[in-house]
Amino acid sequence: MFDQILGLPAHPLIIHFAVVLTPLLVVAAAVYALLPRWRPYVAWAVVLLCLAAPAAVYAAKESGESLKAARFATAGGEVGARISTHQSFANPLLLSVLGLAAAALLLVYATRPARDSVGGDRFGRAATLTLSGLTLALAGVASYYVFRAGDSGARAVWGL
Repeated sequence: MFDQILGLPAHPLIIHFAVVLTPLLVVAAAVYALLPRWRPYVAWAVVLLCLAAPAAVYAAKESGESLKAARFATAGGEVGARISTHQSFANPLLLSVLGLAAAALLLVYATRPARDSVGGDRFGRAATLTLSGLTLALAGVASYYVFRAGDSGARAVWGL
C-alpha cells in the first residue's frame, strides 16, 4: 500500500503531506493555546489538522520503511548511515505528533462551552492552562522532530 503511487516510490510523494501538515498543526495549536480570542476562528482547523497530520506522518513512516526495504535494504557505508539517521526520527516524530494532536483536541474540547452554560472552560481554568502548556510543549517537540526528519532526509538524498 505504501510502496508506489503510479509507478513512483510513494515516500517522496507522501512526505510532503507530513512536512506541510505537521507545521500547520504546530502553528494552529499554538495559536489556539496562546490566543483565547482566536479560538472560535481556528478551532475547526485545529481539529482537522489533529486528524490529518498524524495520518500523514504515519503514511510517511510506512512508505519510508517500504522504500528502504525495496531499494536500500543492503545499503551500507555513508548512504546506509544517512538513511538510518533519517529513519531514527520516524517514531519520535509520529509519537510527538500524536501527543500534540491528543493534547490539542483535549484543549479544544475543554475550552468549548457546554450546551447548558453561557461560556467558560469545561474543566476549569487550571486544567485549561495546563493543557495549553502541554500543547505548547508538544508543539515544540513536534517542530524539532519534523525539522530533524526533514533535514536528515534531505541530507540522505542530496548528500549534504
